[in-house]
Amino acid sequence: MNNEAIIDSFVRLNPKTQLKNPVMFVVYAGAIACSVISIFAFSNNDVSEGSFSFFIAFWLWATVLFANFATAIAESKGRAQANSLKRTRNQLKAKRYIGNSDTLEEVSASDIDLDDKFLVIAGEVIPADGEVISGMAFVDESAITGESAPVIRESGGDRSSVTAGTMVLSDSIIVKASCKSGEGFIDKMIKLVEGAKRQKTPNEIALTILLSAITLVFLVVCAALVPFSEISIALSGQGKVITPTIVIALLICLAPTTIGGLVSAIGVAGMNRLLKKNVIALSGRAVEAAGDVDVLLLDKTGTITLGNRYAVEFYPEQGYARNVLVEASYISSLSDDTPEGKSIIDLALSQHITLPPKDELIKNGVSVAFSAQTRVSGFTMDSREIRKGAKDRIYKMAKEAGYSWSQEFEKIVDAISARGGTPLLVSENSKILGVIELKDIVKTGIRDRFASLRKMGIKTVMVTGDNPLTAAAIAAEAGVDDFIAEATPENKMDLIKKYQNEGRLVAMTGDGTNDAPALAQADVAVAMNSGTQAAKEAGNMIDLDSNPTKLLEVVETGKQLLITRGALTTFSLANDIAKYFAIVPAAFASTYPVLVALDIMYLSSPKSAILSAVIFNAVIIPALIPLALRGVKYSADGAEVLLRRNILTYGVGGLILPFVGIKAIDMLISLFGGLS
Repeated sequence: MNNEAIIDSFVRLNPKTQLKNPVMFVVYAGAIACSVISIFAFSNNDVSEGSFSFFIAFWLWATVLFANFATAIAESKGRAQANSLKRTRNQLKAKRYIGNSDTLEEVSASDIDLDDKFLVIAGEVIPADGEVISGMAFVDESAITGESAPVIRESGGDRSSVTAGTMVLSDSIIVKASCKSGEGFIDKMIKLVEGAKRQKTPNEIALTILLSAITLVFLVVCAALVPFSEISIALSGQGKVITPTIVIALLICLAPTTIGGLVSAIGVAGMNRLLKKNVIALSGRAVEAAGDVDVLLLDKTGTITLGNRYAVEFYPEQGYARNVLVEASYISSLSDDTPEGKSIIDLALSQHITLPPKDELIKNGVSVAFSAQTRVSGFTMDSREIRKGAKDRIYKMAKEAGYSWSQEFEKIVDAISARGGTPLLVSENSKILGVIELKDIVKTGIRDRFASLRKMGIKTVMVTGDNPLTAAAIAAEAGVDDFIAEATPENKMDLIKKYQNEGRLVAMTGDGTNDAPALAQADVAVAMNSGTQAAKEAGNMIDLDSNPTKLLEVVETGKQLLITRGALTTFSLANDIAKYFAIVPAAFASTYPVLVALDIMYLSSPKSAILSAVIFNAVIIPALIPLALRGVKYSADGAEVLLRRNILTYGVGGLILPFVGIKAIDMLISLFGGLS
């Protein structure tokens, strides 16, 4: 049992909170009225009426608390996600300078405040947003921008800004914090989870209005029952006037309290089911809209591809054997701890050639680490100086040493660049041995996921700024239905509007600032957690795993939310029909004896029948909480099949269950002495 949710259930007894749910506010008011009636009855020594009103009041309060508990336990899931993010933030450490000295102290990233200075070395995550005030380094910003290529960050100029959550790949930098404590990237995520206010969705608002209208009709009818009863008795000269407690019990049992008590929890639970999939939904409207999405736009870098670039092929220069290039590439990468460097070693090991033992190389040679200044790395041993790096740097080294390279080799290098890859040249003693091709790698399993989306009727469109050849290659490998190359933010916006004008619901995933306008235009906008703040602010969902195909789960959750709400509404209305046969004959038996014929359940007494109906009305809410939180199981069937299954399962089931439940409760009441 969730203790926090139990406490919150009582906190929600605040009248202002109850007013937000008109149906449950009627129950809340009825509980107060029956409590007052009970007190007055006992004060007038009317023990029978006082006891009856007390029991009715008790179960009406229970009904309100059970409804509060349903919402409270659903909302507690979001708070648990925020606590998880807090733990992540607290685990991140920083090397902070003490005052103006050169002495360092290790502190939690959450302790970094505005203008604090801290040191970040290669392999460490930058703990806070700031400006580089000393040093130069290559920084992997894929966690923020989604771009795979590292960027230079150095003091002074336009390249000094660094962002919390990015990683230093080479050298070291001293950073001055540009934000106050609690305003870094992870902190913003925590505030996002804790502070997101769930707005009611259009369907939820429509259902609430419908339920309120039904309740209002019954309220008017029940309010007229007492004077109507008095007139009937005056004309017939027999019978008893219906009591206010019975009128209140009748109103509560006839009103759609079951779905009224669960409607909010169903909406919260839908968003929380996304949280379990590491998706933060900032809008319940988006969750519902996801159930009807039929077009999905995806960015390429960091979305369809992994983000980091990996070695895929070795191309030797004329006059050199392939094995020579592979060995040199392997040796030059021994000191390269970047994902690209590790991928070169992995590719070299997969070539099934004999390579020098790593331990002997390290023992007899010296590693040359990659630096932002030289833009090369490598290994030196004996008379061999093996280097790898950017083509302009390796070309320059070869030219200065008096060496040239073939036109065919230059064409290979240019072709790699033309198809969107990155050429990494390798040289020994300034002679060019060949080139390593680095390329974007399509995420594992993404092709199958796109096939699943296609079966659900969702068209996938890749949108990228790459040239058409690169875009076509990635699109074919990923298995998307269509692609747009050399796309600008305006192109993305126009495409979304085009689909929307055709009456289609568009979802988009993105991670960059240039994706923000399109994300804002899309019906469902899933921003990658690895993306920029602008993208996350424009989206109405944030995927903490930065997996674009997560939209499959988002769509299923949206459909499940709609199905669950419909199923429980059907069950609630069917429930009410059954309760009519329990409470109406009992309520009017003394005024209209002929109504006893409708007592098909043969309940022990009028008061027992009414109390049994009220108790069943209360306990059915917590009984349905697990279903509301878990959701009705989704299956990709047609609307007709889903409707038939809904009616048979929740309609017929909702009609039969109250007869069994109310009869069982009545028998228990009779077993313990009954009510006269």
